Amino acid sequence: MDRITPRTLSGFMELLPAKQAKLEKMMRILRDTYSLYGFAALDTPVIEDAKILLAKGGGETEKQIYRFQKGDSDLALRFDLTVPLAKYVALHYNDLSFPFRRYQIGKVYRGERAQRGRFREFYQADIDIIGDGKLDIANEAEIPAIIYRVFRGFGLTRFQIRVNNRKILNGFYAMQGLSEKSGDIMRTVDKLDKIGPEKVLKILVEDCGLSAEQGEEILRFIAITGSNDQVLTALETYAGRNEVFDLGLEELKAVTRNLSAFGVPEENFAVDLTIARGLDYYTGTVYETTLLDHPEIGSVCSGGRYDNLAEFYTDKPLPGVGISIGLTRLFYVLDEQGLLNDNLSGAPCDALVLPMTPELRHSVALAEALRSAGVRTQLYSEQKKFKQKMSYADKLGVPYVVLLGEDEIAEGVCSVKNMVSGEQVKCTPAQAAEHILNGLKNSDGPLILEK
Repeated sequence: MDRITPRTLSGFMELLPAKQAKLEKMMRILRDTYSLYGFAALDTPVIEDAKILLAKGGGETEKQIYRFQKGDSDLALRFDLTVPLAKYVALHYNDLSFPFRRYQIGKVYRGERAQRGRFREFYQADIDIIGDGKLDIANEAEIPAIIYRVFRGFGLTRFQIRVNNRKILNGFYAMQGLSEKSGDIMRTVDKLDKIGPEKVLKILVEDCGLSAEQGEEILRFIAITGSNDQVLTALETYAGRNEVFDLGLEELKAVTRNLSAFGVPEENFAVDLTIARGLDYYTGTVYETTLLDHPEIGSVCSGGRYDNLAEFYTDKPLPGVGISIGLTRLFYVLDEQGLLNDNLSGAPCDALVLPMTPELRHSVALAEALRSAGVRTQLYSEQKKFKQKMSYADKLGVPYVVLLGEDEIAEGVCSVKNMVSGEQVKCTPAQAAEHILNGLKNSDGPLILEK
């Protein structure tokens, strides 16, 4: 039989156990934080009817989607978690309570060119709030507080949540007589951080059909900077010329006004008129979050307000607001930058019970006692030499080894060895559990280290 060379497909990520443990910790922080704000867990199918996913997509989405036939069915892998959510809410409308708050952490698929830090299969971590007919602006103000708590939970302090409002942009373009081209303009402006103002201006003129004067006026407008109050004051000079602009400005004020009440320091939040988000379905507030010391990473958390995402599935108005973290890309970049805390234990267990006698009955009982006390415990049952057993514990990075030999069995105790300090104590199984749990409390640290 010919051997098949094992390989991982380009654009797909597989991690060794120690790194997978760090990714799992990121997910736990996300789940705990999202749950703290009253979001319910949700899981939607990875495969959907292609027309469901493409109803609002088209363009680049249709080029990147993984689509295939199975019998007479036209199927596709989900490319984000937001469109399936819109379908879900439309389908289960009568069974849900509104506003409906859900979080979801799941894999999505995009057939784009695989490159450094860009994957074809990757985790997204989303929260969304869906309203029944209406959704108060307070929900849009709460989103930055959740982003703030997530990133503080990761151990980060130097990050900035940048916010804008699509109504402000749409209203401004209407003032310039450019409403029909506003979508193309916003998608172009959204590339400003990546390609710079000169190339943006060139695209606006050559591809979007704007005059050089119009392009320069747009660049002047989005270049308004300063403190949040200074930017809002500058925007006031445009007020009164367009109703959509005025509404967007009032919404942006409402979001910034509530920041302190939600506990977000101003140094972590900035009004930024360059933020547009490339997707067409955003209709109001939009967000992007960047790490201040690593601007090359780009946005690590983005989203915004949408009013019409479910219109293809129901005639009921279901406005929503949400954010998404590209978890796989964020993890990859943090790891590559050396920002993940290597001192965090990636071990699959807290304690490894090593039987020192052929009879396993006492060791099994000890392992069960530790588990019942909340200690993650593995029983090593291979018939190996002591040195090989300890080498196995070292390789796993297990923080504690629990030894049980004939002397310990006779005394009704076990020997607990701290694999970092080398300290070894004899104690009862109950005392061993307490000793290990107390030691673990002081061994953890932040997931991400700022440099």
